[in-house]
Amino acid sequence: MKEIIDISIGNLLWASLILFLPIAGFIYFRVRIIKETIIAMIRMIIQLSLIAIYLEYIFEWNNAWVNSAWVFVMVLVGTITAIRRVGLAYKHFLIPLFLAGFTSILIIDVFFLGYIIHLDYVFDARYFIPISGMVLGNALNHNIVGLSTYFNHLNKEKELYYFLLINNNRKKEILQRFIGSAIKSGLNPMIATMSVIGLISLPGMMTGQILGGSSPLIAIKYQILIMIAIFVGCSLNLMISILLSNRFIFDAFGRIKGDIFRK
Repeated sequence: MKEIIDISIGNLLWASLILFLPIAGFIYFRVRIIKETIIAMIRMIIQLSLIAIYLEYIFEWNNAWVNSAWVFVMVLVGTITAIRRVGLAYKHFLIPLFLAGFTSILIIDVFFLGYIIHLDYVFDARYFIPISGMVLGNALNHNIVGLSTYFNHLNKEKELYYFLLINNNRKKEILQRFIGSAIKSGLNPMIATMSVIGLISLPGMMTGQILGGSSPLIAIKYQILIMIAIFVGCSLNLMISILLSNRFIFDAFGRIKGDIFRK
């Protein structure tokens, strides 16, 4: 394999100049997301730079407690972000969404790192942190879509829910139609992405491995593994999030609490 080509700081700065193209489009079409875009890009650069420095020490220490603490923080940040983006009340959703994220990542890491890759040390930072991060990052996006669909649908069709509850009195069966719609909305983008991988797109992880000098065959095998892990992790996270949240948003009579959304 050829030597890895490094990218200089100067070239990264030059690369950032191409951002003026979409910004010019935003100005032309009067799309008011320029400030948000610039802030997001600055945050991304700062955060990734700090993470790069941090991960150098994490990989060197390779301590199970430190690695677990970092994944714990990732789950917590993802939970808070999902609640904020959907507009839900923290008091009802912080615990169930955190437990859903923690449970899904625990299942994925134990199964894939322990039984599929056969790591002698499951908490190996080089595998444990990146795979957990990819699963949680994707789960965040799909959770936001799925949870938004579920709670907005349930809130807008509250009268239908109560009508069915009075006439049927089987809350679990009634909620299945709302849950099914939310899961479909949340996971449809990922299913569409999986169906065209290799045809119109090369995933970031596989591309990164190839650019980093790995064999394309090894990169593809890892990509297949990661896509399965991400899909299962996102599915479990979304389903568990909804099921656990249902224990907090209904009163003893099955009525939807009026404060599930933040004012």
